[in-house]
Amino acid sequence: MKFFLAPLSWLYAFIVWVRNILYDDHVLPSHKVDVPTIAIGNLAVGGTGKTPMTEYLIRLLAPKYKVAVLSRGYGRKTHGFRLATAEDTAKSIGDEPMLIHTHFPDIPVAVCADRVQGIRLLQQMIPDLQCVILDDAYQHRKLRAGFYILLTSYDNLYVNDHMLPRGTLRDLPAESARANAVVVTKCPNTMQPIDRRIVSNSLRLASYQQLYYSSIGYEQLHISSTPLLVAGIANPDLLFKHLQQQFPDTGLLTFADHRNFTKSDVKLILSEAEKYDHVVTTEKDFMRMQQTPLIEALGDKLYVLPIQTTLGIDKEAFDRQILLYVSENNRKISIVNC
Repeated sequence: MKFFLAPLSWLYAFIVWVRNILYDDHVLPSHKVDVPTIAIGNLAVGGTGKTPMTEYLIRLLAPKYKVAVLSRGYGRKTHGFRLATAEDTAKSIGDEPMLIHTHFPDIPVAVCADRVQGIRLLQQMIPDLQCVILDDAYQHRKLRAGFYILLTSYDNLYVNDHMLPRGTLRDLPAESARANAVVVTKCPNTMQPIDRRIVSNSLRLASYQQLYYSSIGYEQLHISSTPLLVAGIANPDLLFKHLQQQFPDTGLLTFADHRNFTKSDVKLILSEAEKYDHVVTTEKDFMRMQQTPLIEALGDKLYVLPIQTTLGIDKEAFDRQILLYVSENNRKISIVNC
């Protein structure tokens, strides 16, 4: 099968290469904005922890700066620019922006497919805006962000992957050169210095790029019997393995990433749930479940498992680099305005 997919991957890679060349050579316009912008993204399709990283940056920056979050709002049923309000749902702004808005109701969270327009509208609405965090904007070449964070999963580094459809890459590995910081996500807690060295040697980053390692943290489930995991995320393997450590016979029911649960999906979930005392799902899935009868039907059987990014020994250096970028660029803007 891989043999037959290879020509399609080459064709896709050529199209992506041409697109990037057009932006690099300024044939296609790319715009800078006069507010510090941090773009979080990856080269693969989903599953690297962009939303947890976005929330990490909010917790880091919001106490010191006026911060807003801008996302495309993948999977939403609305169009154009939209600033999240108490009336919004996953259908109106997307599951990931809805999750961020739920966790940080005091932080402006907006969605707009055109990030340049979205930032300018945010600046009009928030005159003292000091930083915009862009969720999943690495491939949005129309905007030249001030700082790029590239995420890659420990178990599937972009240098070991292939372009779609043979692999999961949606952008060329060479585009990693645009990143200011590369974060290897979902690292095992048992990672040793030799493991870090192997990854570093594989990625072979440029001297101007900083490399960090992060892990995903899950809360311990306080239940006494085997659960069913219901997950509509890009890569549920890590969560599934986490649950299996506590309950080896954990059940698994998966759906496509961002999938809006249909009536048949609801029927299937409820049918499978009858075999278990508990149902576990992710916070992102819970955002979409709220638009279905699942919450009420499952009741106390349903457990939502939060997820959080931790940087361990790299936290101090990573935080310092981010804070320095935002601080220096706000100072430059202040000097220009004076």
